[in-house]
Amino acid sequence: MTQPLRVLMVSDVYFPRINGVSTSIETFRQALGPEGVEVSLIAPRYGDEAEAAGITRVRGWPIPLDPEDRFVAYGSLKRAVLAAAPNHDIIHIQTPFGAHYAGLAAARAHRKPVLTTYHTLFEEYLHHYIPFLPARALRAMARSFSRSQCNAMNRVVVPSTAMAERLRDYGVETELRILPTGLPQAAFTPGDGARFRTGLGLDARTPVLLFVGRVAHEKNIGLLLQALVDIRKQYPDVQLLITGEGPAVPELQRQTEKFDLKGNVRFLGYLDRRSELPDAYASADAFIFASRTETQGLVLLEAMAQGCPVVGIPAMGTRDILGPERGCVPAPDDPAGFAQAVIRLLADPDTRARLAAEARIYAAEWSDEAMARRMAALYREMLNPP
Repeated sequence: MTQPLRVLMVSDVYFPRINGVSTSIETFRQALGPEGVEVSLIAPRYGDEAEAAGITRVRGWPIPLDPEDRFVAYGSLKRAVLAAAPNHDIIHIQTPFGAHYAGLAAARAHRKPVLTTYHTLFEEYLHHYIPFLPARALRAMARSFSRSQCNAMNRVVVPSTAMAERLRDYGVETELRILPTGLPQAAFTPGDGARFRTGLGLDARTPVLLFVGRVAHEKNIGLLLQALVDIRKQYPDVQLLITGEGPAVPELQRQTEKFDLKGNVRFLGYLDRRSELPDAYASADAFIFASRTETQGLVLLEAMAQGCPVVGIPAMGTRDILGPERGCVPAPDDPAGFAQAVIRLLADPDTRARLAAEARIYAAEWSDEAMARRMAALYREMLNPP
């Protein structure tokens, strides 16, 4: 029997912290096994998480301005990675903070190939969290930071064409591979949309729009609220369900009151990915998404897997998903234009039905098995370069 290839993943974030990075790590962890890749993970401890095979937790402390995330003492993280590295063939870094430097130090100390997945476009994020510094200076810092880190790698994985283009513009010279996160088979298990509506007191005739994701400023949810003002003129009983948590919740609640939308918007908080989120997707007439900074936009594919048509702005990573215009309606990047795209979809049940069927087929082309095969091939190529 062939010896499995052993990969050590290192990350500053992982479940129970829910975001795209955690989802990507877990999806690949599960899907790489059948490809002959044995994955171990070193990640922060958030609380009293149960021990799990293949996962090493390093103690973390809540970050003051972002208590959902954890700060891990670099010395502790580095010691854990250095101790694990000799038993692995490749080190795969998932985040650019302590995990990057610990993973790189271990790779150099033990002469292991090292790669990173560039998940987050920090150039577009920092000004939301450090508003007291000039945006231009923050962007220059983010570009320099990213260029330096990526050029220290043997390979860099990016989830979309737009991200690859952006890193090339930064001056990244390391070989880039476009390899998005795939959808696990569980994402295609039909959700119970009727049950979800009943739980919220909504009947089958109520127009339901859905947003899923971290409720953060860079997600551009404010545009969705502005668009909803126009949508409500045509559909007074329309409901926008916002699921997830994040720092933008208080501001968005204030905007909801300002626009007199309290009867049309519901903040549902986190939904369980396995038992509740599929039902939420299945309950919606459309999934709406206005982020301009996504590196991939996995939630769009999750919605499509449940037969929920998507209305979204084709920007950055979402461009790869929305570009073919299958199972979706690309929307303009302005509230009025976005609203009209949603209104046209709500007014046309035949188009919604066609897009729903199309969406399921399209989402299946982004399966986790297909992406895991490609990742496993990349690992083996790094060990046996041509």
